[in-house]
Amino acid sequence: MNKDLKRLLIYLALSFGMTFLWFLIAIPRGETWNSMGTELQSFVSLVMMFPVIAHVLTRWITKEGFKISGENSMRLGISFKNKKWIFYLIALILPWIYFEMAYAFSLLFIKEAFDPKAYEVMGISKEILFILPLDFIVLGAIGCFAGFGEEAGWRGYMMPKLFSLFKGKKIPALIIGGIIWGLWHAPLTCIGHNFGTEYPGFPFLGILAMCLFCILIGIILTFITELSGSIWPAAILHAVNNTNPSILKIMMNPSKADPVKELIATWGGLMISIAVFAVIILIIWYNRNGAKRSAV
Repeated sequence: MNKDLKRLLIYLALSFGMTFLWFLIAIPRGETWNSMGTELQSFVSLVMMFPVIAHVLTRWITKEGFKISGENSMRLGISFKNKKWIFYLIALILPWIYFEMAYAFSLLFIKEAFDPKAYEVMGISKEILFILPLDFIVLGAIGCFAGFGEEAGWRGYMMPKLFSLFKGKKIPALIIGGIIWGLWHAPLTCIGHNFGTEYPGFPFLGILAMCLFCILIGIILTFITELSGSIWPAAILHAVNNTNPSILKIMMNPSKADPVKELIATWGGLMISIAVFAVIILIIWYNRNGAKRSAV
């Protein structure tokens, strides 16, 4: 068996095994995400650390070593040389951009949900309304260790192995990687974390949608990891993404729209906006590789 394939299978067995076992142990039967208290949600969210634990265990089992940075490393190093600071800036700002685009797209579909005064119901002061995304960005950057748990596994270990197995062919590796990552989220999807539980085709359509989402955002996360040589920009972007930074979001009142229609509009808008950036990144990546080949 190919050495990288063997290592990848060990990593996936560990990350999926720990995750699915955790859900069996940690979540009471019949519990959903929205019915959980904050403490139980936080406890369940520790699952985000399993990919990096699986990464460390796989390196220990396979004797790959624990090199911090460079080729075949854990990609934990931080460098701002050769304009790599740009990727940290992208990680901070890009989620805000694509979330604003996402809610703009969704409001085209559910115009009835637009409510410029919705923030008042949430107890948000008008004076701080337009600096809230900055607050979310700062909170995401500070809390990037939550994103680190996943990114140190998926981008730090899985994707390099997939690129090796596909001999550098990015698109098939990114698609397979996104599907794997989406399936890893299946237990969360089954308890209604991202999409709730009241939609047609639950939970299978939710799992399918999560796989598509992971393919698209995985392109962005892998791009900034590959070019920066570090998982930290991806960890930051992942954490900022999870805060949903957006002004338009605060001007939406979901109660004014049909719940299923609102779910489709919100996630459809997010998929479209992220897909725009994913396509741009693939074009940049293709042109970059083409320029390298022509220089050889």
